[in-house]
Amino acid sequence: MNTNQQQNQGPQLNLGNKFSFMIVLMGAGLLVLILFWSRMTVTINSGEGGVLFETFGSGVDTENTYSEGFHFIAPWNKMFIYEMRQQEVGEKMKVLSSNGLDISVELSAWYMPSYDDLGKLHQKIGQGYLNRVVRPAIRSATRSVIGRYEPEQIYSSKRDIIQEEIYAETQKILEEQYVQLNEILVRDVVLPPTIKNAIESKLKQEQEALEYKFRLQKATQEAEKIKIDALGKAKANEILSASLNDKILKDKGIEATIELAKSPNSKVIIIGGGEGGLPIILGDK
Repeated sequence: MNTNQQQNQGPQLNLGNKFSFMIVLMGAGLLVLILFWSRMTVTINSGEGGVLFETFGSGVDTENTYSEGFHFIAPWNKMFIYEMRQQEVGEKMKVLSSNGLDISVELSAWYMPSYDDLGKLHQKIGQGYLNRVVRPAIRSATRSVIGRYEPEQIYSSKRDIIQEEIYAETQKILEEQYVQLNEILVRDVVLPPTIKNAIESKLKQEQEALEYKFRLQKATQEAEKIKIDALGKAKANEILSASLNDKILKDKGIEATIELAKSPNSKVIIIGGGEGGLPIILGDK
C-alpha cells in the first residue's frame, strides 16, 4: 500500500469511528430514556394536584401547585399527588355535656386541601393530614362545643346551633393547617336511656301544656265574642224599648190588622174592642 492509499483510508476510518460513536451514544441515550421515562414524566389525573420535590434544588416547591395533565420533570425529582376533590370523614365519639353526662355524637365533615397552599401542606404536614390535623380538629371542636350545653339542649332545641358552632371552631383550626372545611353535619346524638326518657317525657308534657293553653285561649276568645254579641243585642233592645210609646204601638197594631184583614183566612174583625183600643180578630180558616 502506498502513501496515497493510506492517506485516503485515514479520513474514512475517522468518519466510521465517529458514526459508530454516535450510534453508541444515541443507543445509550435511548436506553437511559427508556429506563428513566417513568421518572421523567408525570400524569396528574382529574381532580388531583401535584407538589414537586426538587432533590438538588430547594426541596418542596411551596409556590406552585401542578394542575391536571402531563408533566416532564427531572428524573431525580419527585412529584407528590393529592386528591383535590371534596372528601368526607365520619367521626363517632363520646363527649361530656355541661353537667358531666356521657353523650355519643356521630358527625361527618366535608373537607379538601387548599389548592393554593398545597405545597405548604405537603411540607409542614404531609399526605397523612387527615389523621394528623382534620380528625383531631373535629374532635377538639366537638368536645369544646358539646361541653357548653345540657343534654336536653343537645337533644332538641339547640342541635342546629351546636352544628354551626362545631363547624366554626373546626374551620378556624383547619384554616391554619392549609385545609378547607366545607361542612359539618351532626348525624346522630345518643343520650343515656334514662336521660333520653326523662327528656322525652318532659317535652311531651310541655307539648300537652301548650295544647291546653291554646284550647283555653280559644275558649276564652269564644266566650268573649258571645258576651260582646249579647251586650250588643241587649243594648239594641234597650234602645228600641226606649223609642217605643203607646201611639207607635197602636199604629203598628192597626197596620198589622189591615194586613190581616187582607188575608183570606180572616173572618171577623172587631174594631176597638181590644186592650188599648186595638182591634180584636175572631175566627179562623
